[in-house]
Amino acid sequence: MSAFFLLLLLMKRIGVMTSGGDSPGMNACIRAVVRAAAYNGLEVVGIKRGFQGMIENEMNLLNVKDVANIIQYGGTILKSARSKDFMSYDGRKKAFDNLKNHGVEGLVCIGGNGTYTGAGIFYKEFGIPSVGAPGTIDNDLYGTDYTIGFDTAVNTALDAIDKIRDTADSHNRVFFIEVMGRDSGFIALNSGLAGGAEGILLPEIMNDFDDLIKHFENKSKRKKEFSIIVVAEGETEGHAFAIADKFNSQFPDNDVRVSVLGHIQRGGKPTANDRILASTLGNAAVEQLLAGNTNVCVGVVNHKVNITSYDDAIHNRKSIDPMLWNLSKILSH
Repeated sequence: MSAFFLLLLLMKRIGVMTSGGDSPGMNACIRAVVRAAAYNGLEVVGIKRGFQGMIENEMNLLNVKDVANIIQYGGTILKSARSKDFMSYDGRKKAFDNLKNHGVEGLVCIGGNGTYTGAGIFYKEFGIPSVGAPGTIDNDLYGTDYTIGFDTAVNTALDAIDKIRDTADSHNRVFFIEVMGRDSGFIALNSGLAGGAEGILLPEIMNDFDDLIKHFENKSKRKKEFSIIVVAEGETEGHAFAIADKFNSQFPDNDVRVSVLGHIQRGGKPTANDRILASTLGNAAVEQLLAGNTNVCVGVVNHKVNITSYDDAIHNRKSIDPMLWNLSKILSH
């Protein structure tokens, strides 16, 4: 039996952290990690502010009572930060020394690609096993159908779209609504489809602005006097203001407005779907650590827990659902 496997059999204390951008449901995942660990006889150290808190020794034991009454809150009780210090070997060595002083033998890392990358390097250099849980509203992580926070972000965007639709209808305006998605269009596609958008512009789709122009040029296809266009912030044509200006130059008679939803999409109470997903993945992450797995992340694919290596999650690109994209084109006519 390997020394590594013996260590895992004797594992008594793990750490949990949230890193990168916050997302609704992170608290539910923290809660699940602590309670699943307690169920399996493990102690949990909560690490504040991700890798930076690890370096600065911001760690405390978490018990079941500490995570009571947090499942309904957005954000993260452990806070989050991006750490330049962790990019250096000296920073990672300091983080390792602090973990050892606290008796931490494994990590649950809730975050995205950057979190997985840092955890993978940390294991190679210092041998601290870790399991990742996908916490990002963008839903762009490979190896899971949905990421923690995505469903809430879509519903937050949808609520705003519905409200903007009211004023767009009242004034016969064309609204360009920018949602988050620096490199991916998952939020834009799902909120746009659910919100009855007449156009959706995504980073993954080339020439989608040209298609939008053709749609507006064809008067026979115009079913209503107002329009909602949802734009992912990473759209190749530019941000919503630039796209709206370009559109207005070709259709000067339209009353064009822009709304940028911004960080409102990251906040708020997580939906039931996000609470259940986060709870499932928090428990699964603890189970994977106890099973001796490391450098893997947990996800849900076709309603079943799925395990993906950090390397695959980092280097493979998740694609938008072509069926939903085609459906949005059909329903916008």
